[in-house]
Amino acid sequence: MGASSLLDMLLYYESATHLNVSSNSGMGFSGWLSLSHLLRRSGCLWRLDACNMPMVDYAAQALSKALLTSRLTVLHLENTCLSGKPLFTLVGALKRNVALQELYLSENKLNGYQDSMQLADLLKYNNTLRALDLSNNTTSDSGLEEICDALSFQKTGLRTLILSNNRITHRGMSHLQNVLPHLKTLETLNLGKNNLENRGIHTLKESLMINRSLLQLGLAATGITCEGAVTLAEILAESRQIQRLDVRQNQVLAGGLMALSLALKINRSLIRLDLDQHVKEEKEVFLVETQKTLLSRISDLCVGNATAAKLLAPPDPAECAETTYSLPTQTAE
Repeated sequence: MGASSLLDMLLYYESATHLNVSSNSGMGFSGWLSLSHLLRRSGCLWRLDACNMPMVDYAAQALSKALLTSRLTVLHLENTCLSGKPLFTLVGALKRNVALQELYLSENKLNGYQDSMQLADLLKYNNTLRALDLSNNTTSDSGLEEICDALSFQKTGLRTLILSNNRITHRGMSHLQNVLPHLKTLETLNLGKNNLENRGIHTLKESLMINRSLLQLGLAATGITCEGAVTLAEILAESRQIQRLDVRQNQVLAGGLMALSLALKINRSLIRLDLDQHVKEEKEVFLVETQKTLLSRISDLCVGNATAAKLLAPPDPAECAETTYSLPTQTAE
């Protein structure tokens, strides 16, 4: 009753733009009905957080019914036990939704079989989503295959895909390898905390060189060593658009840092290269000092690229508005 009364009041005053009902596991059938009613009727609510509580059948049905017509653009459903039937119900509505732009489904135990097939269906039929967060699930290589097949249908939509910590291995990179060259809108891809190893980076090498949309690539804690860093350096030397690369929590020593440093002398787009700032143990003592020098050099090269990018960027019309002058109107003599 408390949740229903509060939600009815929010609808009456029509002032809430961001509603957070997370961790309210006691919100029963009537509460979800009121929430569904609010989502369908509200003209100003753009974000809903409903995390850390089980998405039981009636809750999934109420939310899905609302998503058919709601104006929500951001939806957080982290840690809601969404795997299985609740996800099937939700995707059924989202395939017809034309408003939602960001969907966060982290920590839902989504698997590499039925759940990934549902997510693939979502990507095939929905071209409105701009960001999809699937981190901390169990998509695995088989699930990644389903998702990659569906990504080829994304002609004007998805820009951010987060797949960190999903039990993906180097074998799954063959699926990404096939689709990456054809993606025109994907700008951010996070594969961190997956066991890709150097083999996975090598598999992605040519497709990353061909791709012209990706701006940010997350590879933190993926089992990369100097060999993988050399492959990334070869990619950076060819890239004209990638702006950020994250390779923290990998065993990249002086040899890998040297390759990345040399690549940045050619690359003009990278403005941020995330590396571990603590010096790693080397076989030779002098290489420890070399690491420090290379980390500093890489930082300076990224700063140089960032500065150059600002100088080359066209001026913002809003910033130029106050310094725009008009010619005086001439009067006839």
